[in-house]
Amino acid sequence: MRPGYLLDLPQTDYRQALALQHRAVAARRDGRLARDLVVMLEHPPVFTLGRRGGRENLLVPEEVLAAKGISIVPIERGGDITYHGPGQLVVYPIVDLNAAQLAVVAFVGALEQAMVATAAHWDLPARGDAVHRGAWIGQRKLGSVGITVRRGISFHGLALNVSTDLTPFTWINPCGIQACAMTTLSLETGADVPMTTVRREMARHLSELLDLEFHTIEMDKLRFLIDHA
Repeated sequence: MRPGYLLDLPQTDYRQALALQHRAVAARRDGRLARDLVVMLEHPPVFTLGRRGGRENLLVPEEVLAAKGISIVPIERGGDITYHGPGQLVVYPIVDLNAAQLAVVAFVGALEQAMVATAAHWDLPARGDAVHRGAWIGQRKLGSVGITVRRGISFHGLALNVSTDLTPFTWINPCGIQACAMTTLSLETGADVPMTTVRREMARHLSELLDLEFHTIEMDKLRFLIDHA
């Protein structure tokens, strides 16, 4: 296995996490960050727009979101509009795909399978989908995938619904899919699902699927590597 870093963060503002990704991608590309990095966190409520846009898939006036203090952030990942919020595990793998000898399609498939394998810990029959990428249980979407690759380095990643309030998903066509029913691990199991357990299982499966031996890194050390080394 290749050595890699795992950064486990609490709830983090979306724009702060995006800025961290940009700095980490640049550092990974020029060698200041010598290992691949996987960041796990949750976000406060936010909608993001992928490269395909997606404002046409917003079903409520933007003023409604503004009144609730929910931002809409255009970003460079693939895909359409989606929602992030508390109770959703978001994972950002900063991976040198060339060094890992991973094609983009295979990498996206690995992220899907990490969600599928994590759901299997609770005996849930999730699956990936080659057309509508993500993790699905029947016709219900459990998790989403959307990445960007910049000069061979991946960023953005996956979002797995653990105990997320699904109400904001009813304000959009998630990922541009009309009448898309969303679900969570907690809804599917009918019980509380601990986020700590989900993070542990996700890290274990990503380690196997991406052939990475994770070493935990603290934010201060990561900042030093990507900003000063």
